[in-house]
Amino acid sequence: MTPLRGEGLTKRKIGIMGGTFDPIHFGHLVAAEEAYFSLGLAEVIFVPTGDSFHKKGRDISSSEHRYTMTMLATLDNPHFRLSRVEIDRGTPSHTIDTLREMHHWFPPNSVSFYFITGLDAVLDILSWKEPLEIAKICNIVAVSRPGYNKSKLQELPEEIKDSIIPLEIPLLAISSTEIRKRVSEGKSIRYLVPWPVEHYIYKNSLYHRNGW
Repeated sequence: MTPLRGEGLTKRKIGIMGGTFDPIHFGHLVAAEEAYFSLGLAEVIFVPTGDSFHKKGRDISSSEHRYTMTMLATLDNPHFRLSRVEIDRGTPSHTIDTLREMHHWFPPNSVSFYFITGLDAVLDILSWKEPLEIAKICNIVAVSRPGYNKSKLQELPEEIKDSIIPLEIPLLAISSTEIRKRVSEGKSIRYLVPWPVEHYIYKNSLYHRNGW
């Protein structure tokens, strides 16, 4: 893909992986690790959502539970970091607001952002707040998952397509929805999430309500 306007060779490439992480699982971690190595990123910052605009109508675990699970899953990886930027904001979380805020964390023109998310989310990007602005200020890494056809990316506006980097990750067959369902049905989630996350889920009795 064509580099973002003004991107120089000395800029640090920063990955940003946003998500509800309810719970975080190996699919998320593999996607972040693959992006780190494939794109030559300096680090990947995980950003659990606070009050998620796109999750309205679905009961989700508290932000503190989701933050703690994400911390447990990422603390042993030296190039993974964790941010509370959306959790502490206290207002509905929008990607564009987070990206703008995070740009102020670094010296001007010193970094390029790579926003890592699922292909399904990218295909729905026109429903996001200011999607064309998102494409202007970051590269969008579209991680593949089964059941979604990446050729549909061609239907997006040119301004957005030019910023998209497709990334194939077969392990994203794992989903947080399926993990919640398995816990509620008393089924094993071993090897779907890191052991500390599995332990945290059971210790705090998460996802045991019917319908999760």
